Amino acid sequence: MAKKNEEFVTHITSRDEDFSRWYTDVIMQTDLVDYSDVKGCMVIKPYGYAIWELIQKEMDTRFKATGHKNAYFPLLIPESLLKKEAEHIEGFAPEVAWVTQGGNETLTERLAIRPTSETIICSMYAKWVQSYRDLPLLYNQWCNVLRWEKSTRPFLRTSEFLWQEGHTIHATKEEAEEETMRMLEVYREFSYNVLAIPVITGQKSEKEKFAGAENTYSMEALMQDGKALQMGTSHFLGQHFAKVYDIKFLDKDGQLKYVYQTSWGTSTRMIGGIIMVHGDERGLMLPPKIAPIQVMILPIAMHKEGVLEKANELLKTLKAKGLRVEMDDRDTVSAGFKFNECELKGIPVRIEIGPRDIEKGVCVVVRRDILEKQTIALSDIAGEIEKILEQVHEGMLKRATELRDGKTFEARTFEEFKDAIENKKGFVKAMWCGDTECELAIKEKTGATTRNMPFIQEHLSDVCVHCGKPAKKMAYFARAY
Repeated sequence: MAKKNEEFVTHITSRDEDFSRWYTDVIMQTDLVDYSDVKGCMVIKPYGYAIWELIQKEMDTRFKATGHKNAYFPLLIPESLLKKEAEHIEGFAPEVAWVTQGGNETLTERLAIRPTSETIICSMYAKWVQSYRDLPLLYNQWCNVLRWEKSTRPFLRTSEFLWQEGHTIHATKEEAEEETMRMLEVYREFSYNVLAIPVITGQKSEKEKFAGAENTYSMEALMQDGKALQMGTSHFLGQHFAKVYDIKFLDKDGQLKYVYQTSWGTSTRMIGGIIMVHGDERGLMLPPKIAPIQVMILPIAMHKEGVLEKANELLKTLKAKGLRVEMDDRDTVSAGFKFNECELKGIPVRIEIGPRDIEKGVCVVVRRDILEKQTIALSDIAGEIEKILEQVHEGMLKRATELRDGKTFEARTFEEFKDAIENKKGFVKAMWCGDTECELAIKEKTGATTRNMPFIQEHLSDVCVHCGKPAKKMAYFARAY
């Protein structure tokens, strides 16, 4: 067994050679997921699920700080309820999975397995709200959803996935619009300060907006291969669903009025984003705040007197600081194997401590993001490790920002646009007329879609980059996952 473990050969395809294969190699060799017997569905293994739990914890803290409460709604939605909102069902119809039989009995009405929960939640809100005193309702749900996808990849697009979906109702349009933007900002801040991923926030086009929404806003990140990934969305639903599901309240003026509504969501797709923004040929590179193991202690020459004792002492000290720290004291594999495994799994910091280090009262600290060693006094280690973890986060964010900015191009002509999409690969900023027909033509010719129209607009020219009509907005375009 020991000899077998010494042969730690993890071949990860080069990102430049085949980015898709590299991604698959990383998620499989780091034991994040496995393929299940159900087509299009993944098994999230403990290490992968631990990342999701930490994402959930960080986001849930932010949701509660903004006044939201968690609830849970049924997985199954009656067809009649779903069909009440024609635009919504049309948008999801190709992806809906149906339950038609219960036990040995054929159901009198089909039940949809939720692709999203607007309809079932709206039906309950209609029962719960009578007066302006009942508003606002600020609810969020952590759950799974099912969308019958034809082409799937773990984390990025699977038939079943985990997510959170916020659903709020308000007395006024202004309150609902403020909520929509507030939650988009919560997502943006989370992406920067937890995931170390810079994003572009802005409004989606009419074609790309959520079915049933008045406006959809998104945060878009750029992956190392130049493709965009939608990391989260926030929707202003107006009174659309309220009128369909009759969600009314008696206002202060004695008038019955329809509520204004929002919804917003992120999913396990973010884990795919973390991998593709930060990973390298050595494997994962995890931001410290969502790393299941923030620090790994590796005792060197464990058979020497005092080494394990000092390593255990260090373990207790760092755990007392609230850090997620483990010690690898296996004697069946070499130190080199352990170093490689730490790098493969993306552990932000590893600490090496051996007899000579102990004699000098120091340990060796290695950062995963830059793979540089530094020597730190054992007496200072507790305070220094926290600083180093923050430096790792800042270093990863800086690197990801430089990647995004280096792969963001401007196009004033369609020839420049095509060259940027096909050869340079990345975000392309261009003026756009706003017409859906033009948007579809751009996609057909280049494979690029509008990602969003950023809140901070730039005036690159007076005309649309594709059709030459007067431009209405500057938009970000890219090929996307």
